[in-house]
Amino acid sequence: MAGAIAAGNAVVVKPSELAEASATFIAETLPKYLDSDAVAVVEGGPEETTELLKNKFDYIFYTGGTNVGKIVYSAATKNLTPVTLELGGKSPTYIDNTVDIEVTTKRILWGKFINAGQTCIAPDYVLCSREVQDKFVEYAKLILKEWYGEDPQKSPDLCRIINSRHYSRLQALLNASKDKVAIGGKSDPQDRYVSPTILTNVSPDDKIMEDEIFGPILPIVPVDNAYEAIKFINARAKPLVLYVFTQSGAVRRSLTDNTSSGGMCINDTMMQMGVDTLPFGGVGNSGLGAYHGKASFDTFTHKKSCLIKNFAAIGEKLASGRYPPYTDGKLSFISMLMRKRHGPSLKYLPYLLTFALGASVAYGITVWQKMGGEEL
Repeated sequence: MAGAIAAGNAVVVKPSELAEASATFIAETLPKYLDSDAVAVVEGGPEETTELLKNKFDYIFYTGGTNVGKIVYSAATKNLTPVTLELGGKSPTYIDNTVDIEVTTKRILWGKFINAGQTCIAPDYVLCSREVQDKFVEYAKLILKEWYGEDPQKSPDLCRIINSRHYSRLQALLNASKDKVAIGGKSDPQDRYVSPTILTNVSPDDKIMEDEIFGPILPIVPVDNAYEAIKFINARAKPLVLYVFTQSGAVRRSLTDNTSSGGMCINDTMMQMGVDTLPFGGVGNSGLGAYHGKASFDTFTHKKSCLIKNFAAIGEKLASGRYPPYTDGKLSFISMLMRKRHGPSLKYLPYLLTFALGASVAYGITVWQKMGGEEL
């Protein structure tokens, strides 16, 4: 919104109805501080959103799930309205055996369990060898106990699932993965609580691997090496972020060069969001377009090209080859002018000087004649 306003636009803000408290706060707070002619807030659910999208906007920016993103994109096409879609998806995390496993585990768990995993850039699943998996789980038990205590449900630092529908979805994933639980796996429907959960030895065909998890459940899929990880990632929809933990330059380059994702973060999670010079956005199913920092300003700016020319006679003489009748001489001259050059070339300098001298003499004679042949 800040980028859109900075670029000279008025905006309509439609907060998500799923986050009721945040939507209410936005609707009550923005009008207190921002001009209502520049910023308007519209509340409501799918029905209100559908009506809103029928209007002709200059630009539509949407962040949310892929399914709703497709609906927004479809509505935008009716008015040929450009869009930015920041959607999400199953962001993979690859770990090899060169890392500091304790620090790696902390950084991945921190990124995964912020807001109970309900962020678009949360690490969705881990790819690593079985040896690394065992070390990861060993450290995860100690770290989670240190962060959230013996009973994470009582921790003031662990939030709840946004609504009952999403809780039920996560509970169904837990029920389908009971035999894979290495840590956690507990839940409470009255509290909409799901404990920080790690699943091990997960199969690519397991239910947990079908869609974005968007919750505090972290599956680990064993792979033997980076080559297998690349094959696994490329066999699925392009993610919003790819996280890679390695101290090997060759492994880092291999994953960077041979996968496609909205962005990457090496040896950390989430921190790429804090770098305002890095454009943020997805690719394919994970989104379209990018924003953050100056990229937000550019997103909401139309770059209008404008060429201004004068009526100088010498310029018109040089450009006269574009006018009929066309001759081989005119074609050769225009081709020479349009030829790409990789540096200064003096090959045609005599011809250009001769042409310019002739044009200047002709122009001077014309002026002299118009003045009656008097001395200048």
